[in-house]
Amino acid sequence: MRWCAVWSLLLAVSCASAEVFTALADLEELLDTEAVFIQALESFIQQTEARVAELKRKAEEYKQEHRIASTEVSEYLSNPINAYLLVKRLTTDWKTTERLMSDDISKEALRNMTEIRKFMKSPTDEDLTGAAIALIRLQDTYKIDTASLAKGELNGIQYATQLSAGDCFELGRQSYNHQDFYHTVLWMSEALNRHEREINNTETTRWEILEYLAYSTYMQGNVPGALAMTDELLEIFPDHPRAMGNRVYYLKAIEKGVANEQKEKEEPQYDQPLERDLYEMACRNAVSPPISITSKLKCRYVTNGIPFLKLAPLKEEEAYLNPRIILFREAMYDSEIEVIKKMALPRLKRATVQNHKTGELETAHYRISKSAWLKEDEHTVVDTVAKRVEDMTKLSVSSAEELQVVNYGIGGHYEPHFDFARKDEKNAFDSLGTGNRIATVLFYMSDVAQGGATVFPNLRLALWPEKGTAAFWYNLFPDGEGDYNTRHAACPVLAGSKWVSNKWLHERDQEFRRPCELTPSNAID
Repeated sequence: MRWCAVWSLLLAVSCASAEVFTALADLEELLDTEAVFIQALESFIQQTEARVAELKRKAEEYKQEHRIASTEVSEYLSNPINAYLLVKRLTTDWKTTERLMSDDISKEALRNMTEIRKFMKSPTDEDLTGAAIALIRLQDTYKIDTASLAKGELNGIQYATQLSAGDCFELGRQSYNHQDFYHTVLWMSEALNRHEREINNTETTRWEILEYLAYSTYMQGNVPGALAMTDELLEIFPDHPRAMGNRVYYLKAIEKGVANEQKEKEEPQYDQPLERDLYEMACRNAVSPPISITSKLKCRYVTNGIPFLKLAPLKEEEAYLNPRIILFREAMYDSEIEVIKKMALPRLKRATVQNHKTGELETAHYRISKSAWLKEDEHTVVDTVAKRVEDMTKLSVSSAEELQVVNYGIGGHYEPHFDFARKDEKNAFDSLGTGNRIATVLFYMSDVAQGGATVFPNLRLALWPEKGTAAFWYNLFPDGEGDYNTRHAACPVLAGSKWVSNKWLHERDQEFRRPCELTPSNAID
């Protein structure tokens, strides 16, 4: 039987956990899962006579998209819309397919589908939620209007993939579940527009869209609009109990004189609203340091007094002067990058942050990525990179943390944060016994098609990923106090795949390389 071929493929693939939306590397494995699902579905179709036409139509849809994806996996998944749709196909869409298969003839096939999920990487409903939230994050950060995003246009660049009425409906439903009525209205309205064009080719019903759209419109303050949509819903579905109840409620609200103008979008509240604005503007390249600063920036070859560097000097480029942020061009070779990525891939786990109150590591919505840690004694390449960090910074790596390798997923980002521990984070690095993080070296291990910059909101500075480049800055002043202007963020990846690695250097063993001073200063020798 053809199932033998399916099980042979399963045995060759290892089982992995969920949260696949947090790293693009994990999403590539979903294409393998999708291939097995397609093979299983085809086998089932050949054994059944009922519902053949409908199931074959679905199989062709999945195969067509999978063929496009398999032609160039990295390019396909670098488009966040493709990545979202891949997760959606393997969650919501497949549940619909399984319901069509749910009869006595299909029981064996469904059991096999269940077994596939045990052995292969498969997304969960949590992954679908994460992927949907990521798309909406990209929409907000890069100011992409809903219609453009739905037709696959990212910052003026048209990609092949578009969203259907059902895809837009799912984004609206996810927003609704998070009580984000602003985005619910945007995406349900787009779903309604597309439903009219796809009337004979969609499984999403118009009344379902209207139900979500009407209530969210009401929550936005537009009661007459909500009433009009509810009336349209009742024309389609006259006995809809919730709609009938809502209609009465809306009529009473209008009679009582409830404001009928649609409320403006309520922006989320942040401790530093200006920083949030600057963060997103820097991500869009809408702000930059003043000319009085950029005009003083220089590039140079440096040897740092190291004999080897006299033969191969470092290419140093100043990105900012105070704090001094430096870019070292061609600081990591392609061959080294491939080795590091290969070592990190099987170890990638959801990136965590430290709770400043408890000291415990935990996942957070404001850091979406997966990371792995590599020791210097594991491979000569990791050791070579560590030695190069010493040459670049003139600091010791003896007390440094292991090399952290990070891969960002759909809309992957890390909101503004400090690399150093502040005074109220007393337990941050106690277990290491190496003091605070004195400096950061950030290697960019990939180019990024759109987005993904490292931004310093207070400085209005954006560092754009360039494969092989390393960024370096001190987190602490010479007196040991933290430099708050080094607060930075990783912008959401709009299109492309982002790989970086970090080397965090600590205070211990730097006594003679960067002596302490009583007067704060962040100048680099």
